[in-house]
Amino acid sequence: MPHDHASTQPGQHDDCIEACTRCHAICLETIAHCLRQGGRHVEPAHMTLMMACADICRTSADTMLRGADVHVHTCAACAAICRACAESCAALADGDPAMQRCADACAECARHCEEMAA
Repeated sequence: MPHDHASTQPGQHDDCIEACTRCHAICLETIAHCLRQGGRHVEPAHMTLMMACADICRTSADTMLRGADVHVHTCAACAAICRACAESCAALADGDPAMQRCADACAECARHCEEMAA
């Protein structure tokens, strides 16, 4: 079902919800991947950032689905956290497709959330 908002382009809302939902799922999958990898992948700063990213993505999607005007605030926070998570995952990618997939999903989500927060 489309979700329209006066300040957004048609479909922009739905695209952001989809990006947030996808990023949430990929972050959770990548957390499990990191636990299997060990080493630098399980450093507390990286793991807690990935957990925060998954949580804020879910919260942002839920807020938009509810039609709450405060979505601009959750999307702004989501964009910042997703950018940081994308950088953290990219730093660990080095030929690891799971880490690159997460970095890409986080970067895409950040772009969508930045548009929604504007």
